[in-house]
Amino acid sequence: MSLDVAALERSVVAAVAPPRVLEVDGWLVPLDDGAIGRAKSAVPLSHDLDPRSVDRVVEAFRDHRLPPAFRLADTPALDPIREAAARHGVAGRQPTVMKLGEAARIAALGDAPARLLERPDDAWSAVFLGDGFDPAEGALRIRNLSRAPSARYGAAGADGATRAVGVLTVFEGWGGVHGMRTAPEARGRGHAAAILGAFGRALASEGIGRVVLQVEEANPARRLYRRAGFQPLWTYRYWR
Repeated sequence: MSLDVAALERSVVAAVAPPRVLEVDGWLVPLDDGAIGRAKSAVPLSHDLDPRSVDRVVEAFRDHRLPPAFRLADTPALDPIREAAARHGVAGRQPTVMKLGEAARIAALGDAPARLLERPDDAWSAVFLGDGFDPAEGALRIRNLSRAPSARYGAAGADGATRAVGVLTVFEGWGGVHGMRTAPEARGRGHAAAILGAFGRALASEGIGRVVLQVEEANPARRLYRRAGFQPLWTYRYWR
């Protein structure tokens, strides 16, 4: 598959809106102190970088009094990068799958209604702060996702209530799905599928075909994403 890794990774970082992003020797280095790993982990803009660049990325983090962290795909081409990162005392954890989908296929998902908000309201935020989630972590995630540029905020639930949420972003021709959460007592009722379908229709209406998302390997939501046609690009880990 021919894929512009740099464009994809720029879209992923833009969506989680770190307050500052540096470019260092072919890396994006987001600087953030919050809960979203993508907002505070350096990511290579190609998979053939010089491993000596890792030292300069570490220096950039330390210059800003932040711990070094990396988001690295489990591809053989990045073996030297992982080895260089490990020499700085970090280790890979939290395996997460990068997935690519097509807006037209996602648009056909979910018959239940969903709403797209221009700004997150109290009911939307309450899902991140409710039972089953860490409220402190949820507040930090709301902070970042609320300032994502050109974002729309999906909400769904029975009788007009908000029991499931998500974020749709667009950056340089890429659609992105982020922050999908459903209240524990409302799972399995099609609310997340309704949000994804609304996202797909919004993107298709704007002529945007490519959609990317990330999901942890252990997350049962992977079944929904497979049904929506998302295909794995690679698995990455956070090195920290």
